[in-house]
Amino acid sequence: MRRWWRTGATLVVGAGLGASANRLLSDGGLREKEQGAGPLSRFPVIPVPGVPTVEASELQVSPGNSGAVMKYGFPSLANVKTRESYVTSYDPRTRTASWVIERLNPASLSGQSNRKYCEFKEDDSVHIFHRATNADYKGSGFDRGHLAAAGNHKWSQKAMEDTFYLSNVAPQNPHLNQNTWNNLEKLCRSLTKRYLNVYVCTGPLYLPRQEADGKFYVRYQVIGQNHVAVPTHFFKVLILEQGDGRGVELRSYVLPNEPISEQVPLERFLVPIETIERASGLLFVPNIMKRTSGVYAISER
Repeated sequence: MRRWWRTGATLVVGAGLGASANRLLSDGGLREKEQGAGPLSRFPVIPVPGVPTVEASELQVSPGNSGAVMKYGFPSLANVKTRESYVTSYDPRTRTASWVIERLNPASLSGQSNRKYCEFKEDDSVHIFHRATNADYKGSGFDRGHLAAAGNHKWSQKAMEDTFYLSNVAPQNPHLNQNTWNNLEKLCRSLTKRYLNVYVCTGPLYLPRQEADGKFYVRYQVIGQNHVAVPTHFFKVLILEQGDGRGVELRSYVLPNEPISEQVPLERFLVPIETIERASGLLFVPNIMKRTSGVYAISER
């Protein structure tokens, strides 16, 4: 059991998170890992024989439905909401989600849905005191950045439209949204060619940084009359279900909410999943372990 944790649960830390993300990864142990191996040299695989697979009939009826997303549990249980294409945990203090989980596969990426028929809209299931509006984003200088991406849910027009709720949106730097973040979303979709299912959990981070007095502070901008919080960073955790029943593979990324040169490869933003768990207050690995094996005693590799 202990050996699995040492050998299986640590991702290589990328070297290019930028100055703000480097502060997040300043822990000495993480830096040792960063120096010891290059990006993408190894991904953790939880070696569980016979991971339960999704029935073909489920894929045909509702390829991206939110019920299937519940397979590996939720990172937290506060203010959970279910949509056609994803499940989310809403944070009324920040006026955006704490996390959003969706399931991608070739069937969910296929269909006649068209985003030109979609419009960003308030989430009327959220109390008006705690709700973001389109007026909050107008003139703010930030894009309405999708957490669950519209392009992931072409299987149903309703599923795609549900991604345009402002509760599935966070203020995102336009350059990041339209370039590097978009490339990460494309990468998630491309992985469906290699894996049975790709479960994607996305969310904002509000990370501390050291200021002139030597102390660390969490500071972030808010926009609009409703004070929608602008994340300092965003994360994506990918649970990649292998078709041969060998287990699930984990990848996790953290990107600063600022312009990123397109010359910087996505591999530079890989971080250990523990980094995201510590920074976000969420837990992923225990849920995955319980779902795949029922116990923590995993066979050694």
